[in-house]
Amino acid sequence: MDRFSNSTVIVTGSSSGIGAATAHRFVREGANVVLNSRTREDLEKVAADMDEERTLIVDGDVGKKGFAKTLVEKTLDRFGGLDVLVNNAGVATAGMLAEAEDDDIESLIDINVKGLLYLCRAAIPALSESTAKGGGAIINTSSVSGTGGDWTMPIYNASKGAITNLTRGLALQLGPKGVRVNAVCPSLTKTGMSEGIRDDERLMDAFLQRIPLGRVGEPEDVADVIAFLASEDARFVTGANLPVDGGVSASNGQPNFMALKN
Repeated sequence: MDRFSNSTVIVTGSSSGIGAATAHRFVREGANVVLNSRTREDLEKVAADMDEERTLIVDGDVGKKGFAKTLVEKTLDRFGGLDVLVNNAGVATAGMLAEAEDDDIESLIDINVKGLLYLCRAAIPALSESTAKGGGAIINTSSVSGTGGDWTMPIYNASKGAITNLTRGLALQLGPKGVRVNAVCPSLTKTGMSEGIRDDERLMDAFLQRIPLGRVGEPEDVADVIAFLASEDARFVTGANLPVDGGVSASNGQPNFMALKN
């Protein structure tokens, strides 16, 4: 497929995991891709096998005031427009809220929520002028943690819940401008963020009991859905928070009684 020829895409948090897989997917489909994360060296590794003419690296922290404007300006200077924004940058923390430090809260909200707001705000004028067949598109990486709670991640839940509802509200606001806004909501996926869980056999057994498809997600599983939501194929889809979770969110939370009988 070549669905994104002549389109320009920004992918934040693209130095690894879902972001890197998403960047590669867009490049394979003909897009100009702007790679962003805080570490340039990691971005250079991701871009090593990409066409230099269709790739731009802009390292920096999306949670810092002013950086979003710089990222969009450099994109427009290099490629002349912007058609898709993938807000994928994010961090996670676990623990009891009563024991959290101020920095734990502020650093996570700065990246996961403020960074996304700053970048959407900076990108909206350019996205509104997109000539892509499906119009301009914003795809946010939320989480199943943004649609339901976790036992030990209240700060993360707050941030992803904000993204989930921001996706709905922004879709209402930007629809008349021809910009679609959607989100993907992954469950456990093979990224650096989940490494500690995946290294714990007991935790993995517990997770796999809750995933109907019986496996952990791959970054490409999420990247492929992001590409769909950005494409003309999803031209009448906006305001959706799409689970990419192997069926986790299909459950009402009760135990698997069939498994308990065996």
